[in-house]
Amino acid sequence: MTTEAITAELVTRVQRAHTLGTVGELLGWDEQVNLPPGAAEQRAGQHAALAEVQHAAASDPRIGELLALLQARDALLTPDQRAIVAHARRDYDRATKLPADFVREKAGQGSRGYHAWARAKAADDFGGYAPVLEKNLELAKREAGYLGWSGREYDYMLDKHDPGLTTAATEKLFSELKRDLVPLVRAIVASPRAAQAREAAAKLRGFPVEAQRTFLREVTAALGFDYARGRIDVSLHPFCSGTGSDVRMTTRFNVDQPLDALFSSIHETGHGLYEQGLPVAQLGTALGIHAGMAMHESQSRLWENQVARSRAFWRHFEPRWRELFPVQTAGVNSEELYLAVNAVEPTLIRVDADEVTYNLHIVLRFELEQKLFTGELAVRDLPAAWGAASRELVGLEPATDREGVLQDVHWSDGSFGYFPSYCLGNMIAAQLWACVQRERPEVEEDFARGDFAWLLGWLRGNIHTQGRRFSALELVQRITGEPLSPRHLVAYLRERYGALYLG
Repeated sequence: MTTEAITAELVTRVQRAHTLGTVGELLGWDEQVNLPPGAAEQRAGQHAALAEVQHAAASDPRIGELLALLQARDALLTPDQRAIVAHARRDYDRATKLPADFVREKAGQGSRGYHAWARAKAADDFGGYAPVLEKNLELAKREAGYLGWSGREYDYMLDKHDPGLTTAATEKLFSELKRDLVPLVRAIVASPRAAQAREAAAKLRGFPVEAQRTFLREVTAALGFDYARGRIDVSLHPFCSGTGSDVRMTTRFNVDQPLDALFSSIHETGHGLYEQGLPVAQLGTALGIHAGMAMHESQSRLWENQVARSRAFWRHFEPRWRELFPVQTAGVNSEELYLAVNAVEPTLIRVDADEVTYNLHIVLRFELEQKLFTGELAVRDLPAAWGAASRELVGLEPATDREGVLQDVHWSDGSFGYFPSYCLGNMIAAQLWACVQRERPEVEEDFARGDFAWLLGWLRGNIHTQGRRFSALELVQRITGEPLSPRHLVAYLRERYGALYLG
């Protein structure tokens, strides 16, 4: 067989396994959007059965044979072929080292864990949820052990979401960020303007859901999201899943917090735009899959924060906003609106946090996750540890577990090591934004005209179409000319919020 024929067969088999994985994602989306409560156990069984089929496809011995043939011809491979082989080898080795019964067990547990979390959160019952979390932690450690990461289980979880990322590298970046961010947060929160911003945000009440839905759809479409290849629905916790041909986003609505649904939707749209920008013909290979969750989060955070919280963005969209909500916006002038959009106030809830304090919530989770994996912290002691860490970092202590350790969905299906990607994504977004501003100083003038095409095109060319040829950290270095650093995020926050609160 020629090298091209071997590569083509490898791609076909890899893409079949990927397609089965997308069916699992669709089941997960339906589970959080449409599933009747009484069908939870059946859905767990469906997840388990499909995971077993997908695992069999991903561990097909023929994939191993094709990889061996291509690796023996490494000198003849193009850079793209080498990337395909390296990514396929990583996935194949992972699939063949995980026993099929473990894969089935973990998939079923993930589905049951979601429903256990939803019940526990509603009832504020961490005690009832703790055994599920203990099981998820045990499964995560077993998975790491199967794959040769014994003793480095948390490194495995980070690497799983962001290839090449380590605990040590993350600790270094977060330590540098915390050093500069904490005093900035304290200065902003103590500013008299902070109270004015909170007062402005408090005026935004009574916004009908249907009009909110209309506005956020118009906004997300203007940013470039293709609704012919995606949709947005409602779930308990906003998320984005699927691939570029079928992106499923969700948000949630509150008549007295209209900016929550809007910014959640813009955040998920950033994820959706990334998926829609990946080469469809290469889905499932290194050329058609994202560069890791930190890069994925950078896309969502850049659109949500650098773009949608800018004055230029609101110069364009404010007239339409007032047209849809004339009564609700009558008592809010443009400067008050901008303050409300960029209000800074410590909160117990991560998804409600402003972009200045948000990263402190991630540092909290990162530090607790490490302790869970080393055994320094037992699951039963999480609520107390969470409260102490929240008091130290955020300045607030939860009165209930619902607003503390039970607030996030991630651990319910064993997604440990994912949280750091949010903070790393913020760092990447700020570093990319600095690069964008150098290349196109008038980019915010584009926003004021409602034109987001240049920015989307820049992201498509530099990031989306690159797939996973490079890791997130490598891609940042190639695009910006320097390693990832928190200094760009701190500089961005000082520029926007320093001018607003401390100037």
